[in-house]
Amino acid sequence: MSENHSGATSASQAASVEPDAPQSAASKLFDIRLLIGGLFTLYGLMLTVAGFFTSDADLKKASDININLWLGLGMLALGLLFLLWRQVNPLRIEPHAVDPRAQDRA
Repeated sequence: MSENHSGATSASQAASVEPDAPQSAASKLFDIRLLIGGLFTLYGLMLTVAGFFTSDADLKKASDININLWLGLGMLALGLLFLLWRQVNPLRIEPHAVDPRAQDRA
């Protein structure tokens, strides 16, 4: 029973980070794909809805091309691709190497 307790203690010690310990650059990364995908999806959805309510006068100005609808669908597809990419290939934070001298002190 003491082995399980000591194993849990060492795992919790490894998970806790000292305030003065240097953090790896990977742990500070932010996945920008979420922000880009979310914004493109939101704006694409708004343009697509606006494209459904385009008046005939606006269509005549644009040579009968519903540009809001087409750009909205394109932005919606791009945003969903970014979000899918984030789900399929998430960021992996590599654990940094533990200093053997720090283990000796513990």
